[in-house]
Amino acid sequence: MVSSSGSPSMVDVISRLFGEYTSKTPQKLKLIDAYLGYIMFTGIFQFLYCCLVGTFPFNSFLSGFISTVASFILGVCLRIQTNPANVAVFKDISVERAFADFIFAHCVLHLVVLNFIG
Repeated sequence: MVSSSGSPSMVDVISRLFGEYTSKTPQKLKLIDAYLGYIMFTGIFQFLYCCLVGTFPFNSFLSGFISTVASFILGVCLRIQTNPANVAVFKDISVERAFADFIFAHCVLHLVVLNFIG
C-alpha cells in the first residue's frame, strides 16, 4: 500500500525486508543472526538489571557486560567473514578459518573475563 505522498508505508517496507531476508539469506547467516540477537538481549538484560537492582559486585557486572559486548563484536566479525557477498574481500580466509578464529578469540576473551572477576 502506498501512502498519499507516493512513498510506501512502514508496514510494506518491513514486510518486504523480512521477505527478502528469509528468501535470500543463507541458513548459516540466519543462525549467526540468531546468536547475535541472543547476545544482544543478554547485554540489554544485564544493563537493565544493573540499573534496577544495582551494581554491588561491580566486577561481576562489568565482566559480564564486557563479555556480551565483545561476544557480539566477534559474532559480527564472523558474520561478515562468512557472508557469501563478501567473498571478494575475504578471499584468503575460508569459512573454517573464520570459525576457528572466532572460537580462539572467544577462548581468550573468556579467560580474560574469568581473570577479571577474580
